Amino acid sequence: MDFKLEATDQQSKARAGEITTAHGTIETPIFMPVGTVASVKGVHQHELKDDINADIILGNTYHLYLRPQTDILEKAGGLHKFMNWDRPILTDSGGYQVYSLSGNNKITEEGVKFKSHIDGSSHFFSPEFSMDIQRSIGADIIMAFDECTPYPCEYNYAKRSMHMTHRWLKRCMDHLEKTPVKYGFEQTFLPIVQGSTYKDLRKQSAEFIASVGAEANAIGGLSVGEPAEEMYEMTDIVCSVLPEDKPRYLMGVGTPINILENIALGIDMFDCVMPTRNARNGMLFTAHGTINIKNKKWADDFSPIDEMGITYVDTTYSKAYLRHLFAAKEYLAKQIASIHNLGFYLWLVREARKHILAGDFTTWKNMMVNQMNKRL
Repeated sequence: MDFKLEATDQQSKARAGEITTAHGTIETPIFMPVGTVASVKGVHQHELKDDINADIILGNTYHLYLRPQTDILEKAGGLHKFMNWDRPILTDSGGYQVYSLSGNNKITEEGVKFKSHIDGSSHFFSPEFSMDIQRSIGADIIMAFDECTPYPCEYNYAKRSMHMTHRWLKRCMDHLEKTPVKYGFEQTFLPIVQGSTYKDLRKQSAEFIASVGAEANAIGGLSVGEPAEEMYEMTDIVCSVLPEDKPRYLMGVGTPINILENIALGIDMFDCVMPTRNARNGMLFTAHGTINIKNKKWADDFSPIDEMGITYVDTTYSKAYLRHLFAAKEYLAKQIASIHNLGFYLWLVREARKHILAGDFTTWKNMMVNQMNKRL
């Protein structure tokens, strides 16, 4: 990975940069659509490229390990070839899913024993095994195996968990040194800052992560139920410690407002299932507020989805038509809504980038936060 920092906002810590990987260039700040099981739910790969123009997407180690399983991915030549995607991919380590989805998980120093959410079968993830799976998947960017603590979390548990995450990080790094890449390109490894919502733990963890000297760094364990102000406070503390010349990835965040506020704190990369999950339930994001497209008020509204006519993707449908599709329970409704929301998220971070480069990000951000905090 190469990272070039192009500009920093004068009134905030917002940054514009460029990440170069084996499968292409990523302009930051960036939002990464989540392709959990080698698919961004309900969206074709050509739509991700041609309509949304996603620079990078995510895959999930836990889910891809369970199915289609790593032997299938290796036979295909890695995840890029398996899903016919020639742009960058990031995989998370599977840790969050092990704790949140699996039944009866047991965490020890060695790793985590868990049961599959699919069939109840027993499995074990160690830091080393997570690295092996991510080698087999073949993503451009891979994540350290860590424990994501819940919220709220008792201080002593958060402290013990943080130190174990640090020890697991060393094991991940040692194992990667012994295992070659599988598909002819280097993978960039990201360690993860933890520490729940405790200032001293977050600072301590960020200092440890910074000392590792990785090519980029991630922040985990936020957007797990804590108030937004606590998220911003923890992000600010961590970004003040992490090196400025390396990309910063805030995992699992968030709402459009969360994204803009965290860009202002110095975050470069985001991912979240919210745009597609909310889309499937009829909630649409726009630059002027959120829309519940299932409401009857849209039944004869033939205007574009965004009331000001901003087009986030190449194809635009009216509110009335999309509401009709939801009422008729047509699969196309969820697809159109998902493409719209992803298009909006990518539009939002690219507009942020433009305003960082232009020098008026903070004024624009404050205006956007006020607009988006409305129900239409």
